[in-house]
Amino acid sequence: MLYATQAPVDLAALRRNLLAVRSLAGERQVLLAVKGNAYGHGAVDVALMVQRSGCADRLAVATVPEASELREAGVTLPILKLSHCFAEELPQAVRMELSLTVVDETTIRQAQAAAEAAGVTTPVHLKVDTGMRRIGAEPEEAAELVRLVDDSPNLHLEGIFTHPPVSDMADCHDWTVAELQGFRELVAGIEAERGPIELVHGAPSGVILGHDLTGMTLVRAGVMAYGYYPDASTPHTVPLEPVMSLVSRVSFIKRVDAGETVGYGRTWAPSRPSWIATVPVGYADGFSRANSNAGTMLIGGKAYPVAGRVCMDQTMVDLGPDDPTVQVGDEVVLMGAQGDERITADDLARIMGTISYEVTCLITPRVPRVYYDS
Repeated sequence: MLYATQAPVDLAALRRNLLAVRSLAGERQVLLAVKGNAYGHGAVDVALMVQRSGCADRLAVATVPEASELREAGVTLPILKLSHCFAEELPQAVRMELSLTVVDETTIRQAQAAAEAAGVTTPVHLKVDTGMRRIGAEPEEAAELVRLVDDSPNLHLEGIFTHPPVSDMADCHDWTVAELQGFRELVAGIEAERGPIELVHGAPSGVILGHDLTGMTLVRAGVMAYGYYPDASTPHTVPLEPVMSLVSRVSFIKRVDAGETVGYGRTWAPSRPSWIATVPVGYADGFSRANSNAGTMLIGGKAYPVAGRVCMDQTMVDLGPDDPTVQVGDEVVLMGAQGDERITADDLARIMGTISYEVTCLITPRVPRVYYDS
């Protein structure tokens, strides 16, 4: 039996978004980021759909356990771990045939030792830090690190990449243009010395949507594949469709008098008699407590305000003073469309003071993802 609160995931919408990515990428390979449980959408089901349909060529994860879950489910597509491994993670990562990120001499030598112990040749990608200041080699160190990889008998330099920090922001466009040009020049210098590198990538969603892809042989689709632009100012170069919804049902309805408080902390009370609907969804499902007295839910194609504080497992909404047409069992949409109304992850993010990425990632494992094709 399914939990009353569910997260429908439209795999067809995801495929259409990835087709939009391909339309911008041209002949370049497309990598889909499925880290963070595919941004909350369910990494295994998303990855298996991608593998069946061919709508992306590669996948990317953040952790070795994320990759292990995919391999155990039968995912055979190439998988890049976007950050370097700790030494103790390397034997498993090598066994799973992951493409490994290396960032300095230590990580290269550790990857070589693990691959040599396994008796295999392991693909690696050198991460270069061109401005994020998170992980990666300094640009002036990159050529020497490439030589070290090339001299390692059990490593194959499959790729070189960077991650621009402000590619999604229109007012930082020129900064990113200069950053990407510096990266292209760096790669060109390395390739002049040792020959072509198969996968050159510095194009997450913000670059795919708003920048020149010259010099890139692979693009990395993240949030845009799941239906959202990474920033409000990012160029809407192609249309995108939100892939996931969050729905529940009305569990209880009662009338409260004017001035009678509702919920924890007694933070809300109607100025007139009102009908209150209870919905069995709360912050333990990923519906943030920031929606208290601020968010809305859709019932019968109409938006109703959240009344009082969001609880761990339940939330109340104000149906107004009239006898309600809403009934117990009616569908409630917390994120998604109903009738002519829509609530997006961007809408929820504005209330929460965050970004759409976090909204979808916060939907917790107890909420079943229900997959369908529109």
